[in-house]
Amino acid sequence: MKKFSWILLVALTLQWQAGSSIFVTDMETKYFSAMKDAVMVEKYEFPLTVKLPPASNNTFFLGGAGVRGMDIDGKFVKFTAIGLYLEERAKSKLADKWKGKTEEELSASNEFHRDVVIGPFEKFIQVTMILPLTGPQYSEKVAENCVAIWKSLGVYTEEEEKAIKEFLEVFKNETFPPGSSILFTQFPAGALAIAFSKHESFPERATAVINNKLLSESVLESIIGRNGVSPATRKSLDQRMSDMLKNVAKNKVEL
Repeated sequence: MKKFSWILLVALTLQWQAGSSIFVTDMETKYFSAMKDAVMVEKYEFPLTVKLPPASNNTFFLGGAGVRGMDIDGKFVKFTAIGLYLEERAKSKLADKWKGKTEEELSASNEFHRDVVIGPFEKFIQVTMILPLTGPQYSEKVAENCVAIWKSLGVYTEEEEKAIKEFLEVFKNETFPPGSSILFTQFPAGALAIAFSKHESFPERATAVINNKLLSESVLESIIGRNGVSPATRKSLDQRMSDMLKNVAKNKVEL
């Protein structure tokens, strides 16, 4: 437990450095496999649709799924399995601009991934532990690097400082053994709902809701952005969305 936690903490520190590069190998394509009703990432299943995640009344489809890991001393160490879900109306919202684009075109476009992050639809992220992790290990590194980036961009205000304190407080007493999950539900207006699950089922209510748009967007940006911590999830998103957007009618009425 201590050895895994130490390795994970070192890796988190390296991954979250601004401009850091994350080693991606061909082995990552073996970390998830398609099933009839779910995508398997390692031994964890991510269903193709999710209904009523914490704090939401909507239905979501699986946008992408993959591992978060890092090359340490020549070995790819996997830390978490991530499932990214988008509200159903995301298809029509993204189709006008990205319909017909190939996986390669989406992969090369930071603008596409940014449109997913800031799009006017809800997102749901399930982060399931492969290795054990404590709440403070997770939240403190996220907070530290968010603050550093925001300060460099000149967007760190008292509101962001308050949001970070709330974020740290939510995770303070949490521990995450393998198989447990951190659940984020993100809303277009900027709220970020946080919940925890020790099993495959989702809790009905969120543990906390933080109303800060910058923090909410940064959680997803950190996963699928240009220097995101899960290139595998980003690649899966590009593959799946390229296929799904081909089937969206041009004149489909938006929800």
